Amino acid sequence: MSARNSDRKRELLGLYNEPDDAADAVSRLRGAGFGGNDIEIISATPYPEGAFGEQHAKHRLFAFPFAGAACGLAVAIAWHIGAQIALPIVTGGKPIVAVPAIIQVLYEGTMLGAVLFTVLGVLFESRLPDGIGVYDDRIADGLIGVSVIARERRIPDAQIALEEAGAVDVLSKDGSLMRPAAASP
Repeated sequence: MSARNSDRKRELLGLYNEPDDAADAVSRLRGAGFGGNDIEIISATPYPEGAFGEQHAKHRLFAFPFAGAACGLAVAIAWHIGAQIALPIVTGGKPIVAVPAIIQVLYEGTMLGAVLFTVLGVLFESRLPDGIGVYDDRIADGLIGVSVIARERRIPDAQIALEEAGAVDVLSKDGSLMRPAAASP
C-alpha cells in the first residue's frame, strides 16, 4: 500500500440500540486516539449536546454580524459620500455631506450588512457536507449512529472500538463490516 493510500480517509458508522453503548463507543474511540472532529453522533432523537461525551463544537458565528455591520457601514458611507461628490449640489454654504441627513442610510446599510453576513456565517459555520457520508435507515427507526472518520491504516482500530462497545452493526461505504459471531461447537 502506498503512502498516498494510507493517508486517504474513510468513514465507519457503528449502530447502537442504547445511548450508553453509543457513549461507550465514543470513549473507546477517544481511547484509541481518535480526535473530537473525527467522531460524530447521528440520531433521530434529540439528545443534549455532550450526552455521549463528544466535544463541544466551537464556532465563530458571533463574529459574522459584527464584520457585516462594519462592511455595511463602510459601504453606506462610501456610497453616500461618493454620490454627493460625483453629483455636487450647491447647498448655499451648508456642508455637502450632512451627517443628520444620512443617519438613516447608514443605519440601513449597517443592518443590511449584518443580516447578510449572518446568513453567510450560518452557511459557513454549518459545515455543509461535501458529499453524503455513510448512513443507515435504521437510525430513523431509533438506533443511534456513531460515525468516525479514520485514515485507511486506522480503520481496523476504529472497527474494533465500535464493535467492542456493543454495536448492532458497523457499516462502511461498501456495506456491513460486522464480523459474524464465532459459532459454538
